[in-house]
Amino acid sequence: MNPTRRIGHIVATLALAAILPAACAYAGGENKDIRLGSIEPNAKAEGTIRLATYNLLNLFDNKDDPALSGRNDDMSSIKFDEEKEALGKIFKSLDADIVALQEIESLEALTEFRDEYLQGLGYDHIVSIDVGQERGIENAVLSRYPITDHKVWPQLPLGGIHPEKYGNSKNWNAGKPIVFRRSPLRVTVQVPSDVTNGPAYDLTLFVVHHKSGRHSGYWRDKEAEKVCELIKEFEAAHDGANIAVLGDFNATYTDHSVMVYAETAGCGDIFNRNDPKAAKMFTHESNRVIDFILANDALHHELAEDSGFVLGTPLRPSGADYRTDPAPEGYASDHLPVVIDLTPSDK
Repeated sequence: MNPTRRIGHIVATLALAAILPAACAYAGGENKDIRLGSIEPNAKAEGTIRLATYNLLNLFDNKDDPALSGRNDDMSSIKFDEEKEALGKIFKSLDADIVALQEIESLEALTEFRDEYLQGLGYDHIVSIDVGQERGIENAVLSRYPITDHKVWPQLPLGGIHPEKYGNSKNWNAGKPIVFRRSPLRVTVQVPSDVTNGPAYDLTLFVVHHKSGRHSGYWRDKEAEKVCELIKEFEAAHDGANIAVLGDFNATYTDHSVMVYAETAGCGDIFNRNDPKAAKMFTHESNRVIDFILANDALHHELAEDSGFVLGTPLRPSGADYRTDPAPEGYASDHLPVVIDLTPSDK
């Protein structure tokens, strides 16, 4: 790892420990349920496009999928209309040009949501691909600009087998080959010349939703290491490619499964984690930073300075139990959107 980056990670860890109480107590504006993130979106800088990532928390439609049953029954995960309405308001507020999404049931469910709740926002280009995940969730992209390429790697072997133990319990997958829990989605978006006022600009996204779970670090590590391989393969075939890795990493930025992106693929965090305002960068209801936008060196040159932010939305109180405590009015997801503006021209 670059020594400067390693020192930055260490300093950021100490800074995070110092600001955690403040972050948990943070409540801005008149809405006490907005306790993390920025109260208002940053103004979009002139000549930039806006990129965001957002885990929508089970965007399932109300149509029964017979392939999903038992504890994975999709009808138990239907997204309430009021949560979809809240999402629609958040999308309008963000005004993002390209949005990477996680926890999407299907292309049909996402298209239905877009057509009903995101009218007029210009998301004419959409990708969501089934990857065979047992709950039926997948990664997706909404874009105002054409999507010229997309790819997934369902059930791709990552090397090695699952260990016998999952924490102190028996591992249900013991002895099985380790594969992607949810395949990443690679998408290339082409920003047209009438937007760039120059040549068309290609932006490639690797949208990830790494394995969740306290004892799944070994699995997340394998997933991240494989995504790094895929990134390097893509860069070798596309010299100067502008690449962002973004999504729900289910890990913090000092965990190997996040740090490995900088160490082996040169994809660094868009935020300065030494910033004393880092408390506003928490991305999950549990007061953690687990959603990221990482940029490779080519893309880092095009990020608009100080444009990144995490948008605050209504969340349950700190320490609440999502299984028993009701969500507040305006609740849309247990995650917050992460946003950055960039200049669409290769420097």
